[in-house]
Amino acid sequence: MKERKSGVLLHITSLPGTPGIGTLGGQAYRFVDWLHDAGQTLWQVLPLGPTGYGDSPYASFSTFAGNPLLIDLDDLVERGWASKESIVSPDYITCGNTVDFGSVVWWKMPLLYGCAAYFLKNCSQKDRIAYEAFKNDNSSWLNNFADYTSIKKFYDAQAQKEGVSGIASMWNQFWPKDLASHDMTAVSKWDAEHTEDIEQIKVIQFFFSTQWQVLKKYANSVGIKIIGDIPIFVAADSADVWSNRQFFQFDDKTLLQKTCAGVPPDYFSATGQLWGNPLYDWDAIKKDGYSWWINRIQHMLSLVDVIRIDHFRGFEAYWKIPYGAPNAIKGEWVKGPGKDLFDAIKSKLGDLPIIAENLGVITDEVEQIRTDCGFPGMKILQFAFNNDAWSAESSENKDLPHNYVSPDNIVYTGTHDNDTTAGYFAACSEECRQSARDYFGLVGDGHSDSDVENLTRAMIRAAFASTAQTCIIPLQDVYCIGTEGRMNMPSTTGTNWAWRMPDNLLDDAGARYLKHFSVLYGRNVPAKK
Repeated sequence: MKERKSGVLLHITSLPGTPGIGTLGGQAYRFVDWLHDAGQTLWQVLPLGPTGYGDSPYASFSTFAGNPLLIDLDDLVERGWASKESIVSPDYITCGNTVDFGSVVWWKMPLLYGCAAYFLKNCSQKDRIAYEAFKNDNSSWLNNFADYTSIKKFYDAQAQKEGVSGIASMWNQFWPKDLASHDMTAVSKWDAEHTEDIEQIKVIQFFFSTQWQVLKKYANSVGIKIIGDIPIFVAADSADVWSNRQFFQFDDKTLLQKTCAGVPPDYFSATGQLWGNPLYDWDAIKKDGYSWWINRIQHMLSLVDVIRIDHFRGFEAYWKIPYGAPNAIKGEWVKGPGKDLFDAIKSKLGDLPIIAENLGVITDEVEQIRTDCGFPGMKILQFAFNNDAWSAESSENKDLPHNYVSPDNIVYTGTHDNDTTAGYFAACSEECRQSARDYFGLVGDGHSDSDVENLTRAMIRAAFASTAQTCIIPLQDVYCIGTEGRMNMPSTTGTNWAWRMPDNLLDDAGARYLKHFSVLYGRNVPAKK
């Protein structure tokens, strides 16, 4: 019998106490200690890459690089990689309960370039050796990322001067054609003329890698494994697409996308979700032995212990939308690589600790691939009490705990795309709340705070008590935080990903609360053989 486990979902950006944004510093270690005290063994984070338009971790400038904004400045000073006076934040940068990404980028990125210059001038011989080893070990993606970032920084500034923004300022529309097409002669010439800038970009990635690996080692040392997250697709405005255009559905002459990704209308949106990501050319990827995907998974496994792949159903079939469409309604399902991709990855890397995000429009074919690969799927308790899905007597409601056919599942109260559970129950219909009260055996009193809190806590208990092998609770739900704690509203931009926890949130009461359930339902002790 496999070990029953539980943990908490919290992204790094939501950690408190540091200027502007959560970091990989002291508060991250404090959270690991709190998880340990709470009897938890898993910490799930969102994608770690550098974020672009809309600040979404699911639309990164690189699927391999780390987000520089997460670098802890105090740690750089302690390591002798920055001077104390250089990391002082301006007055408008606070340690408040939301992230203003624009302000953080404006302030922190120039500062990090300064720290990188300081490092290159003042680092010890030991640190220099470690840095050179990092560059060598990661050259397959780091060189392209540094080139892309350097070129992008220059032409973004040019576009701003000319009043060009959005898609019109991207690499495939605003850069010179030879650089946009990744012509190696042009790229090499850029390298030679911008060596200092490119080297600093690589140093910043070394900063991130060093801090992340030390944090992960500490978490593992106290029994906490980290679940990482990768989107199935990558952003059009990324080093991944720019340097590997042959693996995506692009027009070689115009350098423009032919198609884009999304999903048809579903629970989250009546017009579907138009993500806009480039779609893969799976024939070209397969012909190359799936090397890009193998490298992607291998790199991710160097960062985390378990990988959650977002939108797993896209491997069986993906929703193909014409480029330029106003929404995701008019698309078509096209077959993906299926199990063949994962067979190729497994043949190179061995057993794969992967969680398959199997939410949305899921077919028997998708589930067959998932089960054949041996990947656990996801159950979302909030979905169980949606008015359209609710029927306690029906086996069709697969998110209700008593209908879990296999224990090989990961159960969540909600995900980063859901409202918090307290926010959900506060906003849903009375019929929805009554369905949940009936299921959990509660007596309700309408819209009161106590009713919402009781429903939230009952749902957490149900997740822990379920037969699902793993239970993950968003930190916001542990403390019954309302809609103000929501991380993302799908198909919207401008206010997402910004929540930060209050500095005093990680208290002993919260730890005792989670530990009680972990002990009660056998989630913090190895299962008997």
